[in-house]
Amino acid sequence: MQEDVGQRLDSEQHFWEELDGILAAPHATHEGIDDVLRSYLAFAAEWKLKEEYLSSEYDVAKYCYRLLDAPLFQGNQDYIRRQFLYCLLQDDDVDTLHLAAATLLFDGRANEPAFELMQIEGAFPRLIELIRARRDDSIGLHRLLLELTYEMARIQKLRREDLTTVDDPFVLFLFQRIEELSDDAEDPYHYPLIRVLLILNEQYMCLANEPASPGSTGGVTNRVMKLLSAHGPLYRTFGENLILLLNRESALAPQLLILKLLYLLFTTQSTYEYFYTNDLHVLVDVIIRNLLDLDPSIGKLDEERDGQKALRHTYLRVLCPLLRNTQLAREGNNYKREEVRKLLYLLVNRSTAHFAPVDETVIRLVIRCKQIEWLKEDGDEQDQEIERKLAEVAPKESDVAKKLLGMSLDDAGVSSLSVVEVSAKVTKEKPTVPAPRRRRKKTNGVVPNGTHGAELKVPPRDLSASISSLEDAREGGKSPFADDADEV
Repeated sequence: MQEDVGQRLDSEQHFWEELDGILAAPHATHEGIDDVLRSYLAFAAEWKLKEEYLSSEYDVAKYCYRLLDAPLFQGNQDYIRRQFLYCLLQDDDVDTLHLAAATLLFDGRANEPAFELMQIEGAFPRLIELIRARRDDSIGLHRLLLELTYEMARIQKLRREDLTTVDDPFVLFLFQRIEELSDDAEDPYHYPLIRVLLILNEQYMCLANEPASPGSTGGVTNRVMKLLSAHGPLYRTFGENLILLLNRESALAPQLLILKLLYLLFTTQSTYEYFYTNDLHVLVDVIIRNLLDLDPSIGKLDEERDGQKALRHTYLRVLCPLLRNTQLAREGNNYKREEVRKLLYLLVNRSTAHFAPVDETVIRLVIRCKQIEWLKEDGDEQDQEIERKLAEVAPKESDVAKKLLGMSLDDAGVSSLSVVEVSAKVTKEKPTVPAPRRRRKKTNGVVPNGTHGAELKVPPRDLSASISSLEDAREGGKSPFADDADEV
C-alpha cells in the first residue's frame, strides 16, 4: 500500500475498494499474509483516527466481515486469528485495539475456537487490564472489551489464576458505572456491564464447587456477592436491571445466569433485603408467569425438554428463599398469596396428553415452598394432593436439575456445572434486553417509603426478531456488537 493512498481517497466507495484491494494481494506464505494483515489494519486504523469511513459501529462491523468473509481468512483461519489475538495482547494504540477486538468478537461468535484460543493464550487478564486502563477512552472500545470478556467467559471455565486478576476496585467500577447510567434510557453501555457481572458470578460459583487442587491457597472470593453484601444499597440499579432482564429473556442460559445470582442474594443473610419491596413484587409476578409458561412438552426434543425442566427447577429454587427470607415474609405482606398457592398446585397437576409427567424434583420443591409459614393453611387439601402426587412418582437418579445444574434437593447451593455446559445441551437462542429504564424519582435524594412505588413495572415480553443483516441493524438503530440482542 503506497503512502499517498490516504491523500487520494475521495469517497466511501473508494475506501472500501482500497480495502478489498489489500485483501486481494498475493499471500502464498505466512510472511505474505502478515504483510496483507499489517496493511489492512494500518490502513483502517489511519482512517478511523481521522473519523472518516470508520466512524460508526456499523462501519467497523463491515470492516470485520470484509476480512472474515475473504478467501484470505477462510483459507488461513487459525493463523490469522492468532495474529489478531497477538495484536490484542501486545498493541496499545486505541484504534488498532478497537479493530482487533471487534474482529475477534465477530469471529468468535461464529467460531467458538477463537474464544478458546484466547483462553489458552491468557487473554482474560489482558482484557481486565484493558477495561481498567481504557475506561476513559472511546466508549465503543470499552464496550467491545466488555463484550469480548463476556463471550470468552461464557463458553468455558476460567482458570483460578485468571479470576484472581479481578479485584474489588474492578467490580466496584462496574457497579458504579451502572449507577451512573441509570438515568440514561438510551445508553447502549448498560447491558454489557451487567453481563460481565453475571458471568463473573457464574465463574465464581463454578470454581467454588471444584475440589481444591494440591498446593492451592484456598478458595477465590466471589467479589460480586462480597460487594453486594457490603454495599448493596448503593448499587440497587443493578438489581432492578436483573428483574427487567429476567422478564424479557427467553433463552435458557441468560435466565440461568440471572437466577443463580438471585438465589445467592436470597440465601445470603446480608442481602436478604437488597431489593426494594415493590421490586420483589415485580419479581414474584415474573416468576409466576414464567413458571406457568414453562411446559416440558412431550413433543419437544430431549435437549430442549431437559433445558425446560432445569429452568423450572431453578425458578422454584429461587422462589422458595424469595418468599421465605425477604420482606415478603413479614407479617401482613402476603403479596399474591393465593396466586402463589394456585401456582404451586398447578405445577403438580398439569400433566395431560400434551405435557410430560410431573417429575419428582418439581413436587419436592413445591412441597418446600408450601412449608413457608405465610403460605400454609389449616387442613390444606392442596398439601394432601401434592403428597399423593409425590407418592406416585418413582425416585430417579437421573434428576435433570442435578445433572445439568449440580443442585441437589437438600442443598440447592452453588452450581457444579457452568451455564456454558447447560446451554450446550439446548438450542442456542439470542438474548433480549430490558426496556429503557425510567428515571427514578427521589425526594431530597431519598426514595419515598423505601420503595420505588410504581417505578419498576413488568413490561410485556419482547420477542423482536434478531438483526438479519448489517443494513437492517443500521436502519433499526441497533448495535452490531450487541449479539443481535440489544434493544436500546
